[in-house]
Amino acid sequence: MNVLVTGGAGYIGSVLSRQLVAQGHSVTIYDNLSRGFRESIAPSVRFVQGDILDRGYLADTFRTHKIDSVVHMAGLIAVGESVREPALYYHHNVTGGLSLLDAMKDAGVNRIVFSSTAAVYGEPKRVPIEETDDKNPTNPYGETKWTFEKALRWYGEAFGMHTACLRYFNAAGAADEAGERHEPETHLIPLILRAAAGVSPAITVFGDDFATRDGTCVRDYVHVLDLANAHILALEALAKSDTGLVYNLGCGGDGFTVKEVIDLAKKVTGKDVPTKMGPRRDGDSAVLVASSTKIKQQLGWQPKHAELGVIIESAWKFMRTYQLKL
Repeated sequence: MNVLVTGGAGYIGSVLSRQLVAQGHSVTIYDNLSRGFRESIAPSVRFVQGDILDRGYLADTFRTHKIDSVVHMAGLIAVGESVREPALYYHHNVTGGLSLLDAMKDAGVNRIVFSSTAAVYGEPKRVPIEETDDKNPTNPYGETKWTFEKALRWYGEAFGMHTACLRYFNAAGAADEAGERHEPETHLIPLILRAAAGVSPAITVFGDDFATRDGTCVRDYVHVLDLANAHILALEALAKSDTGLVYNLGCGGDGFTVKEVIDLAKKVTGKDVPTKMGPRRDGDSAVLVASSTKIKQQLGWQPKHAELGVIIESAWKFMRTYQLKL
């Protein structure tokens, strides 16, 4: 396949692009570098600097590089920021997404895998969450992802697009040469590891009064390499003319509380992790844990790095090797 990865200079895209190349596919990354990093892109991957809001340039890119499939990862992802600046999130995640779909239509490209999120569910009525459960986002980030999912359905029906939506439950961990990097960093595991390394202040636990086993939020973590594999399986399914695919991606079980992740990181790193308590963040759900039964049954997806200790160790190795030089 000739795959365009929007937002491919970011965390998950940089890992996915390497995996696609390793499996013999041609990859073009399309990114405006507003949140991604040029140095995260593998030398074997073609790079086009551009914005998904530029419909004409996108369509030209599709034609120039003979793109036949898209993985759409470009977008904004911080829950707290989305609550403070909802217009920014609608502009990038919805308007930008529609620009991409229109450019695909213009260029005759009809296969797209969309990186969605567990945040589309909001506060779940049951755990683990299944794909058919109610969608009631509690923040603009989740709402904009859900809005674009719905647009995909109608573009599929109107224009014959083959679509897949993958709802993530906390991507984490690292590959050998690609890992998590955000500026500013907002994700729990890298924040914990930076605090353990002594290069960041104490980790703030946002709320200890949730209805969970220790009062802190419960989340489901999935290794970025397993996420990359799920995207490739979805692309292969779309190439067989499957469409309307929707899958959760997580490791299931009971999930992990924030306090449990901190305690496990202490064991993995052998270092203390200074912490302090803070108030709840707007839009945070108490428990988000996935059922990934559907993608396992339909596409044969099996996480190979499911243990949280393995996930944290891979992130710690990447941080020491490529970021902190510890």
